[in-house]
Amino acid sequence: MTAHRIGFLLWPNTKPLTLALAEEALRVAQRVHPEVVYELSFLQAEVPEEGAWRLPGVPWQGELEGFDKLFLLADEPPAAIAPALSSALKHLVRGGCVIGGISAGVYPLAQLGLLDGYRAAVHWRWQDDFTERFPKVIATSHLFDWDRDRLSACGGLAVLDLLLALLARDHGAELAGAVSEELVVERIREGSERQRIPLQNRLGSSHPKLTQAVLLMEANIEEPLTTDEIAQHVCVSRRQLERIFKQYLTRVPSQYYLELRLNKARQLLMQTSKSIIQIGLSCGFSSGPHFSSAYRNFFGATPREDRNQRRSNSPFELTSSEAERS
Repeated sequence: MTAHRIGFLLWPNTKPLTLALAEEALRVAQRVHPEVVYELSFLQAEVPEEGAWRLPGVPWQGELEGFDKLFLLADEPPAAIAPALSSALKHLVRGGCVIGGISAGVYPLAQLGLLDGYRAAVHWRWQDDFTERFPKVIATSHLFDWDRDRLSACGGLAVLDLLLALLARDHGAELAGAVSEELVVERIREGSERQRIPLQNRLGSSHPKLTQAVLLMEANIEEPLTTDEIAQHVCVSRRQLERIFKQYLTRVPSQYYLELRLNKARQLLMQTSKSIIQIGLSCGFSSGPHFSSAYRNFFGATPREDRNQRRSNSPFELTSSEAERS
């Protein structure tokens, strides 16, 4: 019986849970159906810092050969890829290996051009950055994507969904169902399902008018609606809408809306090279000073100060042209 060789290439910041979910699905498959044979290999893409959590596996030694499938795992986007590793990955793909990125593992694949023209599931918090950096990749907000010989999962529990889909395709839905039952998975999710949890769960409330109002706010970031307009759209009075927001969110609609826009602005500041004025305008602020003042009052620093501080701790470095625009 021929073993199916699956490799996991790990960056030092990979969360143990991410790897454990993937490994456990395959281990359980072998236990449930002994005729399913996987040979698993764990390789470290980089040597971890002294004292850092050490994941399973051995340091990558310069070759990647013989894998039927190889998954790249990272929980923060790696800053760079060693030239030798880049060559080895491209050689492996040319040899017909199915390759995948889990969580931030999509970044190395995109940097090497191995996702150009392919769909790739990208975690929602990296969507803006990834889309700007890799316009040739079809970035999706799916839980996972299987596009020809490219696999990707956004991270978290979606890695288990991807592995169950892999088992179903390679060995049939019955095996995938048996594994999900063994792992007490309530249901097998489709890859096209959305990443973000339902709005009412995020709000901690199922009040229909509140949900409608927040959805309107999220859909109108660049050109904000007034509280009266929102109340009119959801068919309540302004006073009633304010009472609902205070009861469930402990703030008036205008304050919640402002916080929503400021948080979106901060995400764009950290993930894109757009200028501060562009970001302010795209988040509904009429001028640079207005945006800067509101941002400082909420976050305790100006947009420029916040971007510079957080960028200095980021694995990415701005190019000179990006720095000038910021």
